[in-house]
Amino acid sequence: MCGIIGVLGKQDVVPSLVDGLKRLEYRGYDSAGIATLTSDGIDRRRAEGKLVNLEAVLDGNNLSGLAGIGHTRWATHGVPNETNAHPHMTTQIALVHNGIIENYRELAEELVAKGYAFESETDTEIAAQLISSYLDDGASPKDAMAQSLQRLQGAFSIAVIFKKHDDLMIGARRGAPLAVGWGKGEMFLGSDALALAPLTSSISYLEEDDWVVLTRDGAVFYDKNNQEVTREVKQTQLSGAMIGKGNHRHFMMKEIVEQPAVIGETLSSFFNPRSRTITLPDLPFDWKDLPKITIVACGTSFYAAMIAKYWFEKVADLSVEVDIASEFRYRNMPLREGGLAMFISQSGETADTLAALKYAKENGQHIGSIINVEESSMGRESDFVFHTQAGPEIGVASTKAFTCQLVTLACIAIDAGVQRGVIDHEEEARLCAAISEVPARAAEILESHVNIKNLAEKIFEANDILYIGRGTGYPVALEGALKLKELSYIHAEGYAAGELKHGPIALIDDTVPVIVVAPSDPYFEKTASNMQEVMARKARVIFLSDAAGIEQLGEHAVGSIELPSVDPFVAPILYALPVQLLAYYVAVLKGTDVDQPRNLAKSVTVE
Repeated sequence: MCGIIGVLGKQDVVPSLVDGLKRLEYRGYDSAGIATLTSDGIDRRRAEGKLVNLEAVLDGNNLSGLAGIGHTRWATHGVPNETNAHPHMTTQIALVHNGIIENYRELAEELVAKGYAFESETDTEIAAQLISSYLDDGASPKDAMAQSLQRLQGAFSIAVIFKKHDDLMIGARRGAPLAVGWGKGEMFLGSDALALAPLTSSISYLEEDDWVVLTRDGAVFYDKNNQEVTREVKQTQLSGAMIGKGNHRHFMMKEIVEQPAVIGETLSSFFNPRSRTITLPDLPFDWKDLPKITIVACGTSFYAAMIAKYWFEKVADLSVEVDIASEFRYRNMPLREGGLAMFISQSGETADTLAALKYAKENGQHIGSIINVEESSMGRESDFVFHTQAGPEIGVASTKAFTCQLVTLACIAIDAGVQRGVIDHEEEARLCAAISEVPARAAEILESHVNIKNLAEKIFEANDILYIGRGTGYPVALEGALKLKELSYIHAEGYAAGELKHGPIALIDDTVPVIVVAPSDPYFEKTASNMQEVMARKARVIFLSDAAGIEQLGEHAVGSIELPSVDPFVAPILYALPVQLLAYYVAVLKGTDVDQPRNLAKSVTVE
């Protein structure tokens, strides 16, 4: 998860920028850089690898200035090298960026037609050149930023400095966090308050679609309609544990809100927006030669594996067996040599999953892991690793790690489909277009907190709650029930909707809420029929669907949560968000420990 630091200072800002980047190292990165305003314009230093490399560059080629920006980058668009490292510069600005520019390709074609050239492989440079194009047309820095934000699509945070404007820095947030630090005669920007901790104890947080104009005298905030707004200045106690929550009551809510940004960063590590293709690292096998895939995981990661089964079998015509790690190695399961075994874990230390990995390795499988901690035990034991870009997840109940796992699995499935000849480039481009929209659509969903909070008030006193869905909605239902159990201690179960008549419908009466996961997909009419069955038995239904689905059935539900209309392929990623929020708000109403539910641990390191 990339990091941003910006300083408008009273003295040389380079030491503060480097220190801020060190405080952002926990996010993970593979290149870093800083840029400052100088008497001649803008200067920068960048380096591949760790910050020690950047410090060596600075030692050999001094840089100074009273205003500057810095960035730690985890390679997304483009390989991790100096050319692709941030900050990106034009003749007029320097810019750093977290997240993904969804309409990168269209903007690039437009700018190239106007004569603008690009040096890097990144989507970030598109934002820099777009702002510069408005400056070239005579706009002021503020107006150029406002016009550019109207054009940029995706989930991102941005910080910009401008040539010949040594008392100006502009930042913007859409789906990715950004904080303003207040000083006396100096001002600061950072990805989170932890980066700003040594510089100030006064912090303001940009809200969704905010942008901010900083001078050394203060900050002026604007909303998405470019109307000036006020954002509260909060005093922090400068402890990582406290300020790491940002302006959120719990780590879990902070991590839910981070999802547009981290989904975008995870996607960017596989998706090339220029070619609309998926690129994976070199793998020790040919997709065409695989007899099958075995995917093993625990808990929430197991539900990610279940969704992946649908994807691989439909998109890649590849048989997939999904197993719970604690059961897998005790079944003496026959594994055909040369098969692929993939293991999913947030920590990479889950004991059951690690033991299953070793069993598969002993039985001649290619071993791949999808983990959030690359240097973990599972990472070291694997033949290859797909590293999700979720960043540290403090809340015990997994949220952003889960959706990043799904994005990773979706990209792998698309690549497998292409390599096996099941889908052509046109279909790959269509699926890539659908998944590239996910960060922005996730940000839209997260604006619906009030509605979901109100619905939580209708169900938090229930003793039992059921979740139902079909297709990839079925694992989402299982995940929703798990989240509710973990956080609120209410008994909840998830079912395949078609199984209701085979037993679970006996549980339905007017005291049992039923959460129905029903995107507009090939299963919608069947799910709608199952919803009618539970409503006929007086169940209180909360209906999750898009506008078309809600128009058809929403009036019959106690409440509805409207989600964006998207390709069914990516629906499970987005439908995970409202079930997370619903569980969160129910737990808050119940007064339980949201971040550390009873009897649970973040990483299960014993069987």
